[in-house]
Amino acid sequence: MTYVTVQPCVDVKDRACVEECPVDCIYEGARMLYIHPDECVDCGACEPVCPVEAIFYEDDLPDQWSHYTAINADFFTDLGSPGGAAKAGAHPFDHPSVAALPRPAQ
Repeated sequence: MTYVTVQPCVDVKDRACVEECPVDCIYEGARMLYIHPDECVDCGACEPVCPVEAIFYEDDLPDQWSHYTAINADFFTDLGSPGGAAKAGAHPFDHPSVAALPRPAQ
């Protein structure tokens, strides 16, 4: 099991979770942060610091966001396991489902 970021993170990317993650497994996409399912050690440090409550343990995901387990995993299909978000840097893309979400009004 792993932790998963969900829709409230889109266009927020607060990064408090990144600062708390002891294994550097939270990667930055263009509009959202993604937790690498193979690198996450299930410590839970990220969950309480998220200001928009966008991080859930996989077994505790609300039904409306259950598809975000696959979205987080699929984000890494081409990236593989870089071995740390800091050295990988921000990525200029998102999972297609996230990229397709409407942008907030300016």
